[in-house]
Amino acid sequence: VDVGYLSTTAVTELENIDDVGRKMLHLKKMIERIQSSLRAVDKCQKPVIAAIHGYCIGAGVDLIAACDIRFCSQDVTFSIKEAEMGLAADVGTLQLLPKLIGNHSLFRELVYSSRMFNANEAKDLQLVSRIFENRDVMLKAAIELAETMSKKSPIAVQGSKINLNYARDHSVDDCFKFVTAWNSGMLLSEDVIKSIMASMSKSDSNESVKFDDV
Repeated sequence: VDVGYLSTTAVTELENIDDVGRKMLHLKKMIERIQSSLRAVDKCQKPVIAAIHGYCIGAGVDLIAACDIRFCSQDVTFSIKEAEMGLAADVGTLQLLPKLIGNHSLFRELVYSSRMFNANEAKDLQLVSRIFENRDVMLKAAIELAETMSKKSPIAVQGSKINLNYARDHSVDDCFKFVTAWNSGMLLSEDVIKSIMASMSKSDSNESVKFDDV
């Protein structure tokens, strides 16, 4: 997060507003602008891969929380820094990660303490799915994965992301109703026929089937 902005510009803006309620509304709009910029990643219908190296601190953790897949290099350093700054994280970390990670005890420890943690702890937390020897190896793997996904039907891949995000935020019954409505339309796509035909002919669909983008 831009600490300089928070400590100078934002404070100056509030000093020019006399009423407490209006100050609150001004801060609310500022927070919502920041949230919308990071949530754009979560709302993007195409999968987003985070390739993390170096330092991933504060807002960096908020950003990767909005991504679908998270890879990191062995030398990465993380920190959920907001508590050390007198804040509760408000643009993704506390809102998205509790629905995604498995070790809530470790997660709360890291949130409350703001201490640094490494790639191995991030894997224990289930914050990242894979750890790589270095940045270059990680980027190569991330690009290869992106290329693999890009060869699949965009109807299937984007539909999967939309349904996964919906499942994260809704009940099981709601999810079944949603996917029923979704696939009632998507099963009519030519992509389904192309994929089935490729499978029946025992060909490599990644090589032989070409899908139009959406």
